[in-house]
Amino acid sequence: MNYWGYSPLGFFAPHTGYAMRADALGAQDEFRDMVKALHRAGIEVILDVVYNHTAEGGENGPTFCFKGLANDEYYMLEEDRRHYANFTGTGNTINANHPVVRRLILDSLRYWVQEMHVDGFRFDLASVLARDETGQPRDNAPVLWDIETDPVLAGTKLIAEAWDAAGLYQVGTFLGHTWKEWNGRFRDDVRGFLRGDEGTVSRLASRLLGSPDLYGHEEREPEQSINFVTSHDGFTLEDLVTYERKHNEANGEDNRDGSDDNRSWNCGVEGPSSDPEVESLRHRQVKNFHVLNLFALGAPMLLMGDEMRRSQGGNNNAYCQDNETSWLDWSLAERHAGLLRFVRHLIRARVRRVQAAGREGESLNAFLRRARLEWHGVELHSPDWGPSSHTLAFTARAWGDGLVVHGMLNGYWEPLDFEVPEPGAGVRWKRWCDTSLDAPHDIVSFDAASEVQGERYRVQPRSIVLLFTGPPVPAGVPAWPQGEDLDAQRADSVAPHFTV
Repeated sequence: MNYWGYSPLGFFAPHTGYAMRADALGAQDEFRDMVKALHRAGIEVILDVVYNHTAEGGENGPTFCFKGLANDEYYMLEEDRRHYANFTGTGNTINANHPVVRRLILDSLRYWVQEMHVDGFRFDLASVLARDETGQPRDNAPVLWDIETDPVLAGTKLIAEAWDAAGLYQVGTFLGHTWKEWNGRFRDDVRGFLRGDEGTVSRLASRLLGSPDLYGHEEREPEQSINFVTSHDGFTLEDLVTYERKHNEANGEDNRDGSDDNRSWNCGVEGPSSDPEVESLRHRQVKNFHVLNLFALGAPMLLMGDEMRRSQGGNNNAYCQDNETSWLDWSLAERHAGLLRFVRHLIRARVRRVQAAGREGESLNAFLRRARLEWHGVELHSPDWGPSSHTLAFTARAWGDGLVVHGMLNGYWEPLDFEVPEPGAGVRWKRWCDTSLDAPHDIVSFDAASEVQGERYRVQPRSIVLLFTGPPVPAGVPAWPQGEDLDAQRADSVAPHFTV
């Protein structure tokens, strides 16, 4: 069962298995109705598209369509012309820069915009589109320029998974001026820091700043970096803190499928645990991941269910699991109501900060140049960038509205006393977030934040603390949510656009 739909054949057809009506027209009508309903709710639709391989597989695979039409035009072939180049891990690779295939891809994208009204696309294994007919990477791949310059696609969001299964990794170097990229470096470096890996602190600092080491040379907006720590492909956030290794036995491939490089940590026990200390640590780590993802510069992406600790039982390649492994158990929202509340607070705070920043059209470099940012370690103005460091602190005055944020990140396994800077005349630091605390004290609305006394703050092991001073809301920006009754507030009053 190809539950994800990642073995395409008809590039213009919604999958009938997702529709209530089992006919092709029914799937088409239902898809359009879905998009219209989401648009009425202020939600944009980003369609995940696969233009790198098809369901026809390699030389031993079936012939459904393209093999019988023009095999050597639609697919990349090896020199013997009998075997298929396999840069996708699926047996074949679309010959995307052949004129006929380029036209097919463009016509398909136009169809989904004009007829189905989607707002953009995420391109699976997009680096395949940068390869020529022999499989070699091209500096100016025609199909990528076709997509970027097409007038019908102007204004749509283009997101690249800027790598493929054969080792072509183009994060930070993907072709074009408007493409945004899944930032795999963000995922790996955040996972490494929270796991306790050495040599991760300096890389984490760069990821929190929108990855200027990857994107600064292009003078693009911070949102060029799509920040994420989990996606549909790999562990869920719950499994990231529960399993050291993948458990894909149910897929029927002897656990050979799926990535072996997960940078996960099970917090001392493989699989579910009834030990309260293990459970507390896992819960804290999940909150830490959410804080770093939603606080960093860039465009954050969250995996469905991570806000309520959804698990796949350690399966990191659940493409074939149309069952409880892949489904969302909505009762988790009640079971983990504290975490759901925590993530809602983070999202609302991020939206308000973006509105307050007023930097539309500003490049990442320009924003960082005017940002007043100071790095610290356990001691003020003494960041430890060494390979054995597990701590980082910062003071940020980047918004121009009087708000100052001081963050302290303790990736160490013991509590540490962080020195806190002077907040300024007539004001005091207030604690907004401390991931070591239980709900509802782990994160609060700004009006409910408690004052912090003293020159140091004890940050518990593997915890993140965020303090603030100054007015939480500048003039002209909608008020912050007041108090704890966030469920009663309409989602569309929080943010005009979220990405599905």
